[in-house]
Amino acid sequence: MAFVSFIGRVLFASVFILSAWQEFNEFGIDGGPATKTLEPKFNVFSKHVSSQTGFHVPDIEIKYLVAAAIALKGVGGLLFIFGSSLGAYILLLHQAIATPILYDFYNYDADKKEFGQIFTKFTQSLALFGALLFFIGMKNSMPRRHLKKKTPKSKTV
Repeated sequence: MAFVSFIGRVLFASVFILSAWQEFNEFGIDGGPATKTLEPKFNVFSKHVSSQTGFHVPDIEIKYLVAAAIALKGVGGLLFIFGSSLGAYILLLHQAIATPILYDFYNYDADKKEFGQIFTKFTQSLALFGALLFFIGMKNSMPRRHLKKKTPKSKTV
């Protein structure tokens, strides 16, 4: 059972690790294509947050945001493979930040083709988020093994 669990964690984390590896290889000096894709989406997201909440999203250079996402996915994925809850929390953090920015279905009309595609990716990202929450919940609900202390034998007189 432990081997099957390990294989499941490897397959699950491969989504994040392979994505991080691809973005790392394409990063370059300017941040690569991920920066070009993320910049307009981040600008729309920050304007949306500012208009809805009044909170001003700080100006961030997008290539540093992409580098942070690569680091979160890579480190979180590797830690997750070895069954670490910290890895799951890191991947949760990545998903919580990246999902509403990358998959901004709320900026499209429901009749448009793009809405369906982006909404599908959004729900897939939510499924990954849910699987991470499930992992953390299961990890925390399992009783930990305690080493049995030897009780001293009482001497009979």
